[in-house]
Amino acid sequence: MKIILTGATGFVGEGVLLECLRDARVEKVLSISRRPCGHQHPKLEEYVVGNLMQIAEGDPKLEGYDAAFFCAGISSVGMSEEQYRPIAYDIPMHLAKVLPHKEQMTYIFVSGAGTGGSSQMWAKVKRQTENELQQLGFNQVFNFRPALMKPMEGQIHVKKMDKFLGWMFPLTKLIGGGNTLSQVGQAMLNATERGYKQTAIEVKDINALNR
Repeated sequence: MKIILTGATGFVGEGVLLECLRDARVEKVLSISRRPCGHQHPKLEEYVVGNLMQIAEGDPKLEGYDAAFFCAGISSVGMSEEQYRPIAYDIPMHLAKVLPHKEQMTYIFVSGAGTGGSSQMWAKVKRQTENELQQLGFNQVFNFRPALMKPMEGQIHVKKMDKFLGWMFPLTKLIGGGNTLSQVGQAMLNATERGYKQTAIEVKDINALNR
């Protein structure tokens, strides 16, 4: 598989990147980000773009990929919808629209636990993104809704809060509320390779995709 990935300088994207790089099924990863991700690997190519909204349709760097994993994101805490919407809707939708050969590709959007039913601003925005991605003609679209995630060994983009929550992971896992980032990455690859019964991928579905 050849994968386009965003968010490699963030917590989720970096974990998924590392899992992709160590999986024998992955031939190449194109990391699209505003700055270098801090990792080097024979499979990894970086496309540093100051503004992802400036990526144009027909960009030759986007040719020849099987899937795009949109893992970039930011917490909505303290943000208005006007501030949050460009990150959670405009950018993932723009990238999806400029990708070539959509009918042959899988697009995976990292949403969040609770998106399906929450009335909070962030959930409404992400729910709109989830719904509209389905209309763009991709072979497959999956909306990942992870909750607590444990970082992978080798990650360098892990904030103090992520480390703190990682310590709580064993307890959270017992009650079915968490996944490792390795599991999240594997679930994305497995969904790309073999599909899945639904488009919304909750914590339990991430576990199922790892079997």
